[in-house]
Amino acid sequence: FAVITGGGSGIMEAANKGATEAGGRSIGLNIELPLEQIPNEYQNLSLHFKYFFCRKVMFLKYAHGFIVFPGGYGTMDEFCESLVLIQTLKQASFPVILMGSEYWAGLIDWMRETMLGKYNHISPEDMDVFTVVDEPEAATKIIVDFKKAKGRVGIDLPSGMKKM
Repeated sequence: FAVITGGGSGIMEAANKGATEAGGRSIGLNIELPLEQIPNEYQNLSLHFKYFFCRKVMFLKYAHGFIVFPGGYGTMDEFCESLVLIQTLKQASFPVILMGSEYWAGLIDWMRETMLGKYNHISPEDMDVFTVVDEPEAATKIIVDFKKAKGRVGIDLPSGMKKM
C-alpha cells in the first residue's frame, strides 16, 4: 500500500515509517499552521498546504481506504468530510475505518441516538458508511477485501458521478 498521512508526528509518523520500511510509497500532506508542523522524516514525498480543504481533497482523491485514529477537530473534520462525500456520491465509496472502539463509542452512540433516532437527519444506511475496529490487522483486511471485491487499482466513480 501507499500510505498518505498528515505528515506530522505520532501515529502519522508511525504510518509513514511503516510504509517506508516496507518499501512502499510514504506521502505526507503537511499543513501550514501558526505553530509550525514539522514533516516527519519518513516521507518519500512531502506536500505542503496552506488550506485544510485543499489537503482534504488530496487525502480523499486517491483513497482506497481511510483509517481514522483518535484525534482532535482536524481528525473529526476529515472523518466527517469523507462520510459526506461518500453519502452524496461526490466520492467513490471506500472503507472508512475508525480505530479504537472505546474512543469512538460516544460519537457513534450520539450519531445513532440523536442524528438518526431523535432527529432523523441521517438514514440507517449512513451508519454503514464506516466500520469500527480495534486491531490494525482488521483494518488492513477490510481494505484488502474491498480492493479484491472491486478488482480495482484506481478510483471507481459511483453512478451519477461525472468525470471532470
